[in-house]
Amino acid sequence: MQISLRLDGDCVRAFHLTLLERLAALGDVELSVDVRPAGGGIPRSAAALFQLETAIHGLPHDGLAHDGLAKRVPLSALAPYRQSPASPDLVVDLCGDVRLESTRVWRVTYDGASGEAALLASILAGRTPLARIEENGVAIAAGRLGTEYGGIALASFQDMLARTASLIVAAMSGAAKSVPDLPEPAQAGSPPPMPSAGKLGVRAGKALARRIVQKIYHLCYNAPHWKVGWRQTGGSDLFDLRAHPASGWQELPDDGSRFYADPFPILYQGQLTLFVEDYIHRLGKAIISAVPFGPAGPLGRPEPVLELPYHLSYPFVFERDGEVWMVPESCANGTVDLYRATAFPGGWVKEATLLSGVVASDATLVEHGGAWWLFATVRDGGGAFSDALHLWSAPNFRGPWTPHPKNPVLIDIASARPAGRIVRRGNDLLRPVQDCRRSYGAALGIARISHLDLIGMEQVVETILNPGALWSGRKLHTLNEAGGFEFIDGSAIAPRWKQRTRD
Repeated sequence: MQISLRLDGDCVRAFHLTLLERLAALGDVELSVDVRPAGGGIPRSAAALFQLETAIHGLPHDGLAHDGLAKRVPLSALAPYRQSPASPDLVVDLCGDVRLESTRVWRVTYDGASGEAALLASILAGRTPLARIEENGVAIAAGRLGTEYGGIALASFQDMLARTASLIVAAMSGAAKSVPDLPEPAQAGSPPPMPSAGKLGVRAGKALARRIVQKIYHLCYNAPHWKVGWRQTGGSDLFDLRAHPASGWQELPDDGSRFYADPFPILYQGQLTLFVEDYIHRLGKAIISAVPFGPAGPLGRPEPVLELPYHLSYPFVFERDGEVWMVPESCANGTVDLYRATAFPGGWVKEATLLSGVVASDATLVEHGGAWWLFATVRDGGGAFSDALHLWSAPNFRGPWTPHPKNPVLIDIASARPAGRIVRRGNDLLRPVQDCRRSYGAALGIARISHLDLIGMEQVVETILNPGALWSGRKLHTLNEAGGFEFIDGSAIAPRWKQRTRD
């Protein structure tokens, strides 16, 4: 197949080279480029914004460490790719100016408008861009793009360029065809509405320039301080209520030198124990700690049970074969590892590496249909940590794990990333998910899995819960239950000059 990539020759970025390399890796394709100047790119003031963010946030000068996809490269970098022939089999149009009647065209849009200016406009407006690949007005693939670096335009821009590449490559294999509809949030806090479809016109371009100037003057923001909430369910949990309980939540106290997040309880041999991510500020990373619970709440404070040279979080614990196992998040090590408790709640020893060479977030296991399934969002080729859901299957939780042939099975910043254990209610699997449209871990969704096998995974998000009067702070992030207790986490406002992203 002859594929032509239509891009603006006046603004060639590392993103274009990465996309071409990923398309070439598909095999059985001949690539060419159309580099005519397109016009209507992002305003020059964006370069000043990116430079200021680089200085304030301590970013590498060629962009963020994760790939620097926004970095400008010379036109000569495209020399290995010949000029587009008159009639390629397929044109991937990043500019929105290819005549649709002339050949087969895949047009890439963000919230209905083409070009990187449209993407940056959505970012600065605080929207969650809906990226679509269309052929003759029909969607071939779609995904809600995301980032964990809300408030940093350069980082967000690069994350979403990376995921655009993932979406285009996924479309070639028939994956990522759609994103699920979302219900209205249970409380206020919906993202701003999307703009009307069409190319980014003169008025929209001027509005983008104004937003850039405003952004330059508003680079200070608050960083979250995470906290864990708990309550006794009394027989009705959030999967039943689909709203915060009228009683509200009690908080697991911390001493200010650390915070707790990612609560995972387990009832083992009659004792309820809560495992948490224990982030210690002076260390700049987290360990896994645990605290026993009695009928009235925590019995003491969380004590360390697992510490490694790298950051740990999301302590997914479960019982099997009479023993307790844990799969903590260790994406900083590029692995997903399985641990076994030899002296519960401590004495953890590594039993196996389930996955390696992968930046996987919040690995969540469930047994279904005679197999084990592992859900995690993956940062493949750059991009966000939270918007590309990958699956693996195995005959046993120890492995071996096989990647799903349609990975990523979902690209959606509103419902891809796991947010706790998958629970079974009757014949249904209910999956807590993170809604990161406003920011990382901003809201909690409950999704019903309607299909899960080697053909694919489909889910319907039925409920979205936001922070509010009954759970103070700006975020709501994890949901788990055991032994008649239910746990969530979120954050309060903590002013800080430099924001830390928990991944």
